[in-house]
Amino acid sequence: MSDPRATILIVEDEVLVRWAIADYLQDCGFKVLSASSAEEAIDALRQYALEIDIVFSDVRMPGPMDGFGLAAWIRKHRPEVAVILNSGHAQRADAAQELCEYAGEILRKPYDYEAVLARIEHALQRRTPSG
Repeated sequence: MSDPRATILIVEDEVLVRWAIADYLQDCGFKVLSASSAEEAIDALRQYALEIDIVFSDVRMPGPMDGFGLAAWIRKHRPEVAVILNSGHAQRADAAQELCEYAGEILRKPYDYEAVLARIEHALQRRTPSG
């Protein structure tokens, strides 16, 4: 297998959901890391700082930090990493657009995998310097 196109950190506490999206993204050629909480995600971001291109995180997670808090931590400590948030709760998704403009529109669960892939491709294109 050739080098992956990018490395994506999936942050999702529901194991089956995490496995499903991880398998899909690996099939699309991405290297995938995973975490079940914001705290695990921060540990991964510290350990693999130069490797992670995108964090794909659920908004609602167990522990003291949710996806919004994780996105804020990334913006402060790893601003080069793109963040894509997702939620199964429509109200949270709608509110997030005002709260987290840097995270972009929240993807809703259940995922449309093609929409997830399009969003990732868009985030990667925005990170690539033009010229």
